[in-house]
Amino acid sequence: MRKLRTLALGGAIFAAMGAAAYAGFIQPAPVDVDLVAGFAGGDQLSARLDPDDDVFIGCGSRTISDGAGGVFRTGFCQAEDDAGDRVICQTQDPLLLDEIRAASAFAYITFSFTGDETTGYTCTRIGFSTQSFYLYDYGSIKTKKN
Repeated sequence: MRKLRTLALGGAIFAAMGAAAYAGFIQPAPVDVDLVAGFAGGDQLSARLDPDDDVFIGCGSRTISDGAGGVFRTGFCQAEDDAGDRVICQTQDPLLLDEIRAASAFAYITFSFTGDETTGYTCTRIGFSTQSFYLYDYGSIKTKKN
């Protein structure tokens, strides 16, 4: 019984030490656009803080009244990485639109798409992850110069 108690106590201390090691963990995720694989991902704050003013990532939606009682919903995701690879995909899929509308600030964004630059890109998958390690010390945030 004493061995079991010692083992349990050791395990609890080890677990606490592991949690403490990750308490201030940050995981920047620079924007990456892969036009061949049809994938883009990155976190918003890393994009904002990137020294290249052209780097960005985000999604948005629009709800438009036609004036006759009808409503049209559309959404998009867009990104450009530091290599200059850029994509804007669009969707009218109600489930993907719901995902876009549920997004929050400082999220890791990932989306997949089909199509090409000539015919346009269609969003096929959209995901967001809002984890504390995508946030930085607010005092370190700098705004880009225009």
